[in-house]
Amino acid sequence: MDGSNTVPATGLPVLAETLQTANGRLIGVLTLNAEKTLNAVSLPMIELLTDHLAAWAEDDDVAMVLLQGAGSKAFCAGGDLHNLYRTMHAQRESDQAGDVTGNAYANAFFSMEYRLDYTIHTYEKPILCWGHGIVMGGGIGLMAGASHRVATERTRMAMPEAGIGLFPDVGGSWFLNRMPGHAGRFLALTGISIEAADARYVGLADYVLPHAVRDDVVEALLIQPWSANCEANHALVGYVLRRAEARSGDQAWTHTGPLRQHQDLIDYLCGRDSVDDVLSAMAALETNNPWLDKAAASPRRASPGALRLAWRMLEAAKHLSLADVFRLEYGVALHCAARGDFAEGIRALLIDKDMAPDWLPADSSAGFLDNPWAGHSHPLADLK
Repeated sequence: MDGSNTVPATGLPVLAETLQTANGRLIGVLTLNAEKTLNAVSLPMIELLTDHLAAWAEDDDVAMVLLQGAGSKAFCAGGDLHNLYRTMHAQRESDQAGDVTGNAYANAFFSMEYRLDYTIHTYEKPILCWGHGIVMGGGIGLMAGASHRVATERTRMAMPEAGIGLFPDVGGSWFLNRMPGHAGRFLALTGISIEAADARYVGLADYVLPHAVRDDVVEALLIQPWSANCEANHALVGYVLRRAEARSGDQAWTHTGPLRQHQDLIDYLCGRDSVDDVLSAMAALETNNPWLDKAAASPRRASPGALRLAWRMLEAAKHLSLADVFRLEYGVALHCAARGDFAEGIRALLIDKDMAPDWLPADSSAGFLDNPWAGHSHPLADLK
């Protein structure tokens, strides 16, 4: 990139630099720098992103922020689960087993992650998120709230949390409820990945561009007439991205995706009164479509308790504000960490890698929506 104002330290989990624009204002660039773990969200990464966004929010010279991932494989493939597993396992072997607020690391991780996601959703200055490659779980949490979100020909987005004993968090209870028809229920229960066209269709992306034009987009941003007017700066970012889309022309991968193609069937399957009815309908589905077949088969491998928890979260969050959704999700995530299937799901997928989780019964997540801080101030009470 031309115009670099600072040289980032390569050993950090987030690389931060500022690019000087033609009229002297700055573009802040944040690069998730954990390529070996597909830029998985770690606590140090969360802390650095939070600090830089806070500093740039107060810096009148910074006109906008570009958020991207290192490497060509992923923007961010989710959360760093190894440390969570270590602390969950240790808690279950201690005298604090079952104590919902007894895992200090889980408390810090989820509270800071959700605060960061909320900050991105409510950031006054434009944030352009370049969602190239794998964008899953915590990665969608970072991308969903950005004001300008780009998907590319290699974007693959999913919320596969039920497959590891969690629920679609990081605001998923909010943005999944705002998707067309019952697409949100379908994505929550199946964890199926979607590509760029469907990402835009369900509201997780705003623009679809070839990854090869990223540097051209940055060059175009550097010559815009930036000012101290945030609204005008938002318009400038949109102008640059719309022009890039127009110049990219018609691409096969920008056409209607499988989720949109099968929206009527998805609504038929998921528009039922109970999660058990939906899961039964999926189990009975017979098609010649590989994408649908994969989606319908996925719940059979997922945690029964997590599937039912995901359903209850979507129902509970229908009319909540974004801040209230994050407050609700924080408590539920701690329930999952303390006494749910979450640790077992991580063990089977990442630790022992036997892909044979020993799930708890379907009713195991009953009570997980109970507020752990009843009678006390919620740790995220200050979210406006």
